[in-house]
Amino acid sequence: MDREIAPEYVKQTRNRRWLIIGAVVLVLASLFYFFKKSLSSTLESARVRTGTVETGDVENTLTASGEIIPAYEQIFTSPIRASIKRILLTPGTRVRPGQAIIELDKSLTEIESERYEDQLELKKNSIDQLRMKLNKDLYDAEISDKIKSLNINKLKADFEDAKRLQKVGGGTVEDITRAENALKIAELEKRQLENDLKYNRESMSASLRETELGAQIEGKNLQELQHKLKMADIIADRPGVLTWVNENIGSSVNEGEMLAKVADLGSFRVEGSCSDVYAEQVKAGLEAIIKINDAQLRGVITQVKPAVKDGVIGFTIQLDNARNESLRPNMKVEVYVVTSKSAKTLRVANGPAFTGKRKQYVYVLENGSARRRAIETGLSNFDYVEIKSGLKPGEKVILINMNDYEHLEELTIQ
Repeated sequence: MDREIAPEYVKQTRNRRWLIIGAVVLVLASLFYFFKKSLSSTLESARVRTGTVETGDVENTLTASGEIIPAYEQIFTSPIRASIKRILLTPGTRVRPGQAIIELDKSLTEIESERYEDQLELKKNSIDQLRMKLNKDLYDAEISDKIKSLNINKLKADFEDAKRLQKVGGGTVEDITRAENALKIAELEKRQLENDLKYNRESMSASLRETELGAQIEGKNLQELQHKLKMADIIADRPGVLTWVNENIGSSVNEGEMLAKVADLGSFRVEGSCSDVYAEQVKAGLEAIIKINDAQLRGVITQVKPAVKDGVIGFTIQLDNARNESLRPNMKVEVYVVTSKSAKTLRVANGPAFTGKRKQYVYVLENGSARRRAIETGLSNFDYVEIKSGLKPGEKVILINMNDYEHLEELTIQ
């Protein structure tokens, strides 16, 4: 017959089991800790990359991208509606001043120019006709005025004769009144004729001026069209390299449509772009660093484009050395805009050891060992980090990622 186990015995057995499990876990954790510590307390010197603390300048930069563009690029557009007749040069050809690039079919515009010339001749002929007519009308009016003056003189004489006859009894008062009225009417008619003559002179002058202005407009339209015809000869006016040409022979091109590009490949600029998050920081006059493979060039932002497109702002950089041999058209480059600068400060080469935090820990080499030290950083760029405190000139700092050793105060370098 089975007997029931005492509760005290069961409780004692359970406690013993948990005590054994806890002891085993503690031993395993201790072994793992000391094993890891024994493995990680040393670091091979071949893996170590260091930087020496020195005095120098540190520039704070923001990252952007850029494209190398020829500093001078002439774009040829069609000044008229025409069609491409012949391509005289191919892209990549060096061009000289006066050398033709494209030949356009200008026949339609030349016909229009001839029509303008005919219209201008018609205008000039109409001016001559109008001038002759106006001169004739003016002459007729002046003759009429002279005739009216002679008639007034005759009526004055008749009026005087009527008064003399009335004095000697040979005439009546009615004759005097009739003669006087005829004289007054003639004088009023002459005054009216003189007023008409003055108006006609002014009106004729205005009409002639209006016609002459119309002819001048026609003449300027003709000059403009002739100038466009001259510009339709697509000719280089300075030396360069033909970088692009519209090679669609026979196709029609509208006025203002691009035909060719000629660039000076001896001098370049950079068209940069960055996120509009930095719109307040990117300004004209700031220095910029352009990184081309292992080479670095410097320049100045000369223009910031006002428009934001797809969350990106654009700017133009004038290079200090615009003729550097590393520059190639349409090359993509890294751009670093210098937003602030610290001169003659402590600095050390940038590396994975620096996390971007103002206060952090780094490992400093001392007599074959690496000791952990708290430092404070300032400005930084892709080359250097400014050291505000914690380091001295000449000390060597480990630059590799040390996250696996952050629990250690000291490392042995083998």
